[in-house]
Amino acid sequence: MSVKSLPAAPEGRMQAAITTPIQPRALDRWNPGICAAEKTADEDRSISVYDVIGYDYWTGEGVTAKRVASALRSIGEGPVTVNINSPGGDMFEGLAIYNLLREHKGEVTIKVLGLAASAASVIAMAGDNVQIARAGFLMVHNAWAVAIGNRHDFRAYADYLEPFDRAMADIYSARTGLDAKAIAKLMDKESWIGGADAIEDGFADELLPSDQVAKKDSKASASAVRRVECALRAAGMPKSDAMRLISELKSSAGDPAGSGEGDPTERGRTAVAGQEALLAALKSLTS
Repeated sequence: MSVKSLPAAPEGRMQAAITTPIQPRALDRWNPGICAAEKTADEDRSISVYDVIGYDYWTGEGVTAKRVASALRSIGEGPVTVNINSPGGDMFEGLAIYNLLREHKGEVTIKVLGLAASAASVIAMAGDNVQIARAGFLMVHNAWAVAIGNRHDFRAYADYLEPFDRAMADIYSARTGLDAKAIAKLMDKESWIGGADAIEDGFADELLPSDQVAKKDSKASASAVRRVECALRAAGMPKSDAMRLISELKSSAGDPAGSGEGDPTERGRTAVAGQEALLAALKSLTS
């Protein structure tokens, strides 16, 4: 399939009162230590998508359309390989990255090394050739949001999200050849699609050779903090309050993400203690 025949995705931004957080289930199943095993001669023609989609408050990182556009400019018009292991994130950043890749004049090879969930699964559909690890997963679902307002606002939000669900279904349908209604059913029930099934259903073209995947040290602490934030916000706490609370707990517990200084064993103990403090605070707030 040529990327030139793929449908465009709508770009835009939701109203200020509605956000697009990562689903906790995606974070639970994401191993941030999975990446390409070895450097290759073509490494300078590759783009790594190993983090959340969109700017991440906690790490100051994240994969943004601006970053991908800069990488594509550096690569030029030749072939590019995009390695993906991401729990998803901001849907609009994902759609923008998808559009950047589908407009790239060179051949685009997508390699799903671990997880391509939510917005990351949309990005994966932009490849001329899509490879997936045997133990890799795609996750497709409807646009997921945290919103505030009265009943009229929520009805309006539901209507507002529908065009983006249809756009994502159109993208998956164009890649797989499946009927858009069948895709919509997969999205409605939040479907996790393993490597072999992804190939059978047309989401991917072939399995990724196992020697192209490696596991490095996991950033489990940062992932745990994100899960706590998602849970606090799902329980009704405003984002600013959740961030302030977690920052206070991190300070009192010794920074669960680790400062990067001192003895690495001690940093590990500190990270565990910080996670336990965060989880205990979460239980007390949501019980």
